[in-house]
Amino acid sequence: MLALRLTRGAHPFVLCGRLLVAAASAGTGFLMLSALSHALAHPGVGGALLRLAWCVVPLTATVYFAVAMARNDPATRPREGLSSVGLGPAALAGLAAASTALSSLLGSVVALLFFLHLRGDLTGLPFDGAAAEMLAADEPLPLAAALTLLAVVPAVASLATAAALRPRAGQPAPTAPRTEPATPLPVPSGLPWGVALLATGLAVESWAAGGTPREDAAGVPLPGGVESGALGGVLGWLLTALGLALAGPGLTHLCGRVLQSAKPGAVRLLAGRGLQEEATRIGRPVGVVCAVASGALASATLYGAGTGTSPAGPLTALGGVLVAGCALATLLSAGVEARRSRATANAALLRLGAPASALRSAAALRAVTLIVVFVPLTWAVATLAAAPLRG
Repeated sequence: MLALRLTRGAHPFVLCGRLLVAAASAGTGFLMLSALSHALAHPGVGGALLRLAWCVVPLTATVYFAVAMARNDPATRPREGLSSVGLGPAALAGLAAASTALSSLLGSVVALLFFLHLRGDLTGLPFDGAAAEMLAADEPLPLAAALTLLAVVPAVASLATAAALRPRAGQPAPTAPRTEPATPLPVPSGLPWGVALLATGLAVESWAAGGTPREDAAGVPLPGGVESGALGGVLGWLLTALGLALAGPGLTHLCGRVLQSAKPGAVRLLAGRGLQEEATRIGRPVGVVCAVASGALASATLYGAGTGTSPAGPLTALGGVLVAGCALATLLSAGVEARRSRATANAALLRLGAPASALRSAAALRAVTLIVVFVPLTWAVATLAAAPLRG
């Protein structure tokens, strides 16, 4: 009940984020129900498991976005006096997990209603039964299986939120304003691991492409008509995305160091220090967006117009929009949070006489630097991922 009251009284930005989490949960739930309907319509085809496995990609994006929104919720941060009423760090993490589960559960309910409406089970509204053939309306829907699939997103999202926000041992929650200078943040150490995972993901994708038939239509049909021969494509893309997410903070920190090299001026110094301080907060979402964009470019190269392959259908488009939307929304949320964290320092600089144009120039320089570094990286990863699949 307390989680529901906190949800109703949250800031409009937080409410918008929770509605987006509900929308993402609804899209993921609809995709899993579509995989279930395909299994009902084609009980003897082995592609049902592959279709359900591809739902891991939007599921991962939805859970990642839900955790990011819960982390940026001001209500989940420990404050002075809350522990005395039983709302310590552990209790706040539990409330955040409950709020995430509530938003995800709302999306799952919407997905079920929309699925039943398109199947024709719910009548009296426009477009009822519009996708009856695609959603196997002639087959009875197993309610237990549908509810189990719809419970996956709320369960995984709430558990991931609780694990991400749980209090760490040896890191007490702040109860008073800091009076001493903060210790320098450690350099992100995930760059070598990210490069290794990126190379592993590309190798797995190449291996999976080697077993994909090219001359006939023996491949297993994925949602929307895209063909593949193995689950290796899913695993390879997830490893690539994880590698870019791990390498993102290290690359961002390195960009900050490069900006401060060779006798920097005030603008370059501010931009470089800002990138170093926000390397973990900004770098990881930027890496995820880079992974999603590289996957989209590779897919456009392979399945675009004039390639002679199966075109993407509505379910494939829904999954792509869902993954891209979650990645971009997470990056936007991280940018808003980074700007909020720099508000105190920017106000102090303005009081000391720094021109506001210098702060705007530093922010623009940070954005341009990230674009210059990550756009070529995205193109290179997309090219390497699509190269073995063309042959």
